[in-house]
Amino acid sequence: MDEQPEAAAAGRPLDRRAELSEFLRSRRARLKPEDVGLPDFGRHRRVPGLRREELAQLAGVSVAYYTRLEQGNGRNVSAEVLESISRALRLTDAEHAHLTHLAKGKQHKKKVSARPQQVRVSLRQLLDTMDGVPAYIVGRRSEILAWNRMAAAVFGDWSELPATERNWARLVFLKPEYRDLYIDWEQKAIDIVCALRMDAGCYPDDPRLSALVGELSVKSEEFRRLWATHDVKEKSHGLKRLRHPLVGELSLNYETFRVSDDSDQGLVVYHAEPHSPSAEALRLLASWGTDATAVRPTL
Repeated sequence: MDEQPEAAAAGRPLDRRAELSEFLRSRRARLKPEDVGLPDFGRHRRVPGLRREELAQLAGVSVAYYTRLEQGNGRNVSAEVLESISRALRLTDAEHAHLTHLAKGKQHKKKVSARPQQVRVSLRQLLDTMDGVPAYIVGRRSEILAWNRMAAAVFGDWSELPATERNWARLVFLKPEYRDLYIDWEQKAIDIVCALRMDAGCYPDDPRLSALVGELSVKSEEFRRLWATHDVKEKSHGLKRLRHPLVGELSLNYETFRVSDDSDQGLVVYHAEPHSPSAEALRLLASWGTDATAVRPTL
């Protein structure tokens, strides 16, 4: 195991220079010459993906300049150069934002508050009024901050867990029940890791995030594997298929809405296609009320 998870386990900050270096290397390695219109010399290539020289040529920067950046030295790099490198690497918007956070360091680094994230009273009231759909608010580090009765009926009664355990990363990687709950568990795990990577770029000095990454790296081989990919993305909507212990399979669409006065908080709302078996299953769970959480296995 490399040294970074050990450092994280001790609560020390993630190494931003190492993160920048590994991120650029991983993005360069996934591109083939033919992907960007360059000749492929086949067996004569010694590295996976593009060479540094090829990437520098595509980005319009010197090889020495790009090499320094890939070695983790993002000091004084301009937004224009990062944009050129992003285009050459064919980065997504989320990957470009992550690169900017890693490269610009102090200029783009967000300050971590020592206080726990708080959910406004009006948002909690909004959750309570959403009787027919599961909804919850997720914060930094994939922490579950608030939820409604339907979310408890579908995902498990999180009120029975200590506050430190109300965390999607801990649940997905350390709780076998959630491996059973998600039909496509691997995709859920990827989504969680990608979100944590985004957080790491924004808050590299967050000791709680570093400790979480360290703990998961020690306890979960799957987490170590996915964390090493350096993939980042923002999932604002999609489809999740669940295997519910009371009502069977559920196919639920979800939408994520960022809270206007705290962009680190997202309101996630699930719904089923009208008149579908999943919609009927949600209606049954809603009609059972608190009994739905009382009789189902705790997740």
